[in-house]
Amino acid sequence: MHKLLSDDGVIFVCIDDSEQANLKLLLDEIFGGGNFVNNVIWLKKYSPQNDAKYFSDMHDFIVCYAKNKINWKRNLSKRTVEQNARYKNLDNDPRGIWKSSDLSVKTYSEKTDYTITTPSGRKVNPPAGYCWRVTKEKFEELKNDNRIWFGNDGNNVPSIKRFLSDVQDGTVPVTLWLREEVGDNQDGRQILKRIFNESSQPFETPKPNRLIEKILQISIDKDSIILDSFAGSGTTAHAVLNLNKEDGGNRKFILIEMEDYAETITAERVKRVISGYADVDGTGGEFDYYELGEPLFVENNLNPNLPVEKICEYIYFMETKLRLPAPDKKDNKYLLGVNSGVAYYFFYNPKEDTELDYAFLKTIKTKADEYIIYADNCLLTTDFLQSKRITFKKIPREIPRI
Repeated sequence: MHKLLSDDGVIFVCIDDSEQANLKLLLDEIFGGGNFVNNVIWLKKYSPQNDAKYFSDMHDFIVCYAKNKINWKRNLSKRTVEQNARYKNLDNDPRGIWKSSDLSVKTYSEKTDYTITTPSGRKVNPPAGYCWRVTKEKFEELKNDNRIWFGNDGNNVPSIKRFLSDVQDGTVPVTLWLREEVGDNQDGRQILKRIFNESSQPFETPKPNRLIEKILQISIDKDSIILDSFAGSGTTAHAVLNLNKEDGGNRKFILIEMEDYAETITAERVKRVISGYADVDGTGGEFDYYELGEPLFVENNLNPNLPVEKICEYIYFMETKLRLPAPDKKDNKYLLGVNSGVAYYFFYNPKEDTELDYAFLKTIKTKADEYIIYADNCLLTTDFLQSKRITFKKIPREIPRI
C-alpha cells in the first residue's frame, strides 16, 4: 500500500485493541514515524456486553499515516446540524445567525483591563485575574459595528458576536468519533440488510457508510482514487458513490476482495447502490468487475502459461506508466514502444533463450536517444552498450516488480 500511494496520499487502517500497538510499530517502520498523523478512536458499539470477562470492548482504532506528511493537506470536517443549531439571530442582525463568545481571556494584560458600561448603565470589569480580549479602542469599533451583545435587556456582561458566515466552512477534525456522527457496527449491518432485502445478515462485520464518508471527506480531493484492499461488503465503494452524488465529485474507487463473496456481495452491493435499493434512490455511476488472472511470476521465473502480450503490457506500464501502444510494423516484433526518447524492447521467447547480440541490434529500425532492451543474456561488452546508449535488463531478474 505504501508503494501504491501517491506522494500526497494517506492511509487509514482500522484495527482493534489487541494488535493496535504492534500495528503502530510496523507502520512507523514502513512509513516513518514522522508521517504518523493521528490515532482515531471510533465508538463502534451501541451498548456494552454484560457478559464480558474483563472489559466490554466498545471501540476500534483508526490509525492514520501520510505517505509524505508535508504534502498531505487534510480537509475540515463538515459542520454538524447540532453545531449550526448553536447559532441564532437574537437581534435580527441582517448579517445572519451568530453565537456569543466570551470577551474575557485569562492571559492578563494591563492595557486590556478596563471598565465597560452596558447600555443599561451597569459598570462591568473583567473577572479577577482576567482581562478583556480586545483593547478599549477595538471594543468601541466592535460595539459601533453591532458585534457586541449585552443581552436582550442591555444589562448582561458583554460578549462578542461570532457570525456563522465569518467562521471557516467546517471544523478541525477530532480524534474521537462517536456513533451519532459516523455510525456503528449495528448501523452498518442494518444498511446491508436493506440493500439485500434480507432478514438474515449477509455479512457479519460491515462498516457504516458514514464512517468511510468521514474518512474520505477529511482526507482527499473530489477527483482522488481510493483503494480498499480488503473490500469486504463494499462499504468504501458505497461511500464514494454517495459523496460523488452529494457534491458532484469524480472520485474513483478500486476494491480488492479475495473471498468467494466478491461477486455475490461486494460487487452486487455496488450494483444496487448505483441503481437504487429499497426506498433509496440510486447514486448513478459505473464500475468494472475483474477476476484475478494468472500470476506474472512463478517461483521467480516468468509464468510460461501467461501470454507474452500480457507480460509486455506489464513491463511497458512499469517503465512508462503508459498503456502499450499499437505494434510498429516498421520495426522488429520485440519493440514495445517509444516514450520520451527511450525505445523499449522485450526480446523474449518462452521456449528458448534470447541473447542480446549484434544480430539482434541489426533488426532494430527505430531511431531513439536511448534503448532499454530486455533479454535472457547479453553478449555485448559494457563499453559497447554505453557507446550506443543501450541498457540491458536481464529476464526475469530485472523486470520491475510492485
